[in-house]
Amino acid sequence: MSSTPIPLPARLDTNGPRYTSYPTADRFTPAFGAADLRGALARRRPGPLSVYVHIPFCESVCYYCACNKIVTRHHDRAGPYLDLLAKEIALYRDALGGPQPVTQLHLGGGTPTFLSDAELARLMTMIKATFPLAGDAEVSIEVDPRTADADRLAFLRELGFNRLSFGVQDFDPAVQQAVHREQSFLSVAALIHAARSLGFVSTNVDLIHGLPRQTPESFARTLGQVTALHPDRIALYAYAHLPERFKPQRRIVPAELPDGTARLAMVREARRVFGDHGYELIGMDHFALADDSLAVAKREGRLHRNFQGYSTQPDCDLVGLGVSAIGRIGPTYAQNAKALPEYHAALDRGELPIERGCALDADDVARRDAIMALMCRGRLDHAEFERAHGGVFAERFATELADLAPLAGMGLVELTPDAVVVTPAGWQVVRAVAMVFDAHLRTARTTARYSRIA
Repeated sequence: MSSTPIPLPARLDTNGPRYTSYPTADRFTPAFGAADLRGALARRRPGPLSVYVHIPFCESVCYYCACNKIVTRHHDRAGPYLDLLAKEIALYRDALGGPQPVTQLHLGGGTPTFLSDAELARLMTMIKATFPLAGDAEVSIEVDPRTADADRLAFLRELGFNRLSFGVQDFDPAVQQAVHREQSFLSVAALIHAARSLGFVSTNVDLIHGLPRQTPESFARTLGQVTALHPDRIALYAYAHLPERFKPQRRIVPAELPDGTARLAMVREARRVFGDHGYELIGMDHFALADDSLAVAKREGRLHRNFQGYSTQPDCDLVGLGVSAIGRIGPTYAQNAKALPEYHAALDRGELPIERGCALDADDVARRDAIMALMCRGRLDHAEFERAHGGVFAERFATELADLAPLAGMGLVELTPDAVVVTPAGWQVVRAVAMVFDAHLRTARTTARYSRIA
């Protein structure tokens, strides 16, 4: 990655989907339910499988958070939740006709480390009984640094976790106070050092730009601290201020949010600093050291994308477990009930707790392939697409190619007779390129619900 930041056109300082799926989750409908998912599971072909488990509990609320969570200090709520997960896992075991090996397992939240050691052990035993882990499986967990120490990480390693993601967001005390998430640099440094000594394959640090009280100067200090820790991966997310949708964000003072100029300066400085410290831009807002498996997969054209972000795993089905979790089986997506009472009630009835989803038609599948090719490989080959989906690419996407012309004029894409190619500058706003192929976005042009592209 070049250490020189590439200026971004002001017109691209806007919002857009992250494309962890296509169609995006806001297009799911209640018309797709448990019976539809059971049908998809029955038709599923043997192949790689990924599992995501959502643990919704947090001891305290972070004001920026847009995740599905339950804020509570009552740890006795975890046991009954595990009982519900056991019921859901049993339903999947029945629908799939028995245990199914998995190559990727991820625990997210909320705060998965809200669970005690005994509860985490119980959960892993439950999962492995129906979803035995392949020998080379990626087994990851999101860790709130405030809820873990070296002994906790050692126990996670014993359970089989080999990858960790630490939620840092920002090290500046004023910013931490403004978002109600205070944690010291030294505590995070101790955890990353412990993770290395324990043999975790990869450590990731999450950062957010656009938080209240952030300035380019304060964020530059955080960038220096993070790169000093030398994690294998860094995710730099854009804060999306949507207080009408996410109640905790109403506690953020709008006047304390940095303006667009300051945010863009933070992003440019982050890309420069990461590049100077050996991190490669994987795509959008993910960075990895050159020898990390994500960077290797991108160079070799093996990168994929799912609801957890960029992945080295083959494009595969995903089972989502827990309240609000999203899964993908073949040409379908299904999301569990977002509220715990509805999730509980469905499982008590012996039903998969699906609240909404969608079944993709042929055009959706084709556009998903096109968008994922751009998001993961930065290249959409006409001939490859035509072999998979038929037709003539240039005729099918004449409108899209015309819409890409201005982006080509900005140096963000190259339009050759054979392919659409994302340039180094275009990788910084690859979502803008992918959005051109989003038919659903064309029919509903609002982007206010999404996070910033850059």
